[in-house]
Amino acid sequence: MAPQTQTAQQWLLAKKPTDAPILDGPSATFKLASSVPLPELSDGQILVKTLYLSNDPAQRGWISAAIPADRLYVPPVQVDSPMRARGVAEVVASRAASHKEGAIVSAGTNWTDYSVQNAKECPVLPEIPGLGASHFLGALGTTGLTAYYGLVEVVGAKAEDAVVVSGAAGATGSMVVQIAKKMVGCRRVVGIAGSDDKCRWVEKLGADVCVNYKSKTFKEDLAKATEGYVEVYFDNVGGEILDLMLTRMKTHGRIAACGSISGYNSESTPYGIKNWFEVITNRIEIKGFIVIDYLSKMQEVQQKFVKAIKDGQLSVGDDNETVVQTAFEDIPKTWMKLFEGGNTGKLITKL
Repeated sequence: MAPQTQTAQQWLLAKKPTDAPILDGPSATFKLASSVPLPELSDGQILVKTLYLSNDPAQRGWISAAIPADRLYVPPVQVDSPMRARGVAEVVASRAASHKEGAIVSAGTNWTDYSVQNAKECPVLPEIPGLGASHFLGALGTTGLTAYYGLVEVVGAKAEDAVVVSGAAGATGSMVVQIAKKMVGCRRVVGIAGSDDKCRWVEKLGADVCVNYKSKTFKEDLAKATEGYVEVYFDNVGGEILDLMLTRMKTHGRIAACGSISGYNSESTPYGIKNWFEVITNRIEIKGFIVIDYLSKMQEVQQKFVKAIKDGQLSVGDDNETVVQTAFEDIPKTWMKLFEGGNTGKLITKL
């Protein structure tokens, strides 16, 4: 058991990137700090050991050199501060009656191995037979909430809608596919992913068809898959695929703008939308959203998901996450896999 007062390792933000983060050399984006002293626990606090870290595209925006602080929805990560991240952690010492030693919690661990937390901000995770705790960073966490909120609340998907999902093999997209087809019962679900293997997996999840955006025939394949046009597009990638999808929307179509990962590492040369006139002529509604606006619904949606899993409507298991066993020194390298298409489902760092 770890003592109540000890030191921690932390990855700090060294320099804010404009384009792709740099992992080595004098211009490295992050720097490793060792033997960082931790304070003694106060009443209501716990000492936790990080077990799993969530890797999220949104983290790239939090360290951006190009986005003004007043245009972000959360305060940016400051230089010389720990890189922000959610984690699953084990309580190793406690001064909170609600949190016993050995309990597994969700916490804002950041990129640290040990941290002191306020117990009231770290819910103890329930045990769900057959599902590991890491799923509370993905399907049963804010990733799943993002998928449900964006599809059901933001664009109001209904059974009569045809839905296209980009980034369909990713953490959020793969949940959107399942929710659209198996919970909402949408008449047609089309996925977009980055390889034939990923497309077959997306179809296994429930998509009627999935098209490979790296294929030479992608535009033709997408046009065929969206013949007659579609009512709903769940956008995780932005850029050229969003631009193309503007031409595949029905009049009064609705777009949930969830992410724009295609441009996160090219802020100095942003992609310019060419088909914007489609928004005007077809009265397309594009609505951006952030999951923190819906956090009050987390427990309710988790309960819906657990029931859906039991009823066979949702498939959540090893296939829904890419868990990478990672030495603490390699945390940034694992995080960068997000931008290389190196994951199917949720990308999890296991320390």
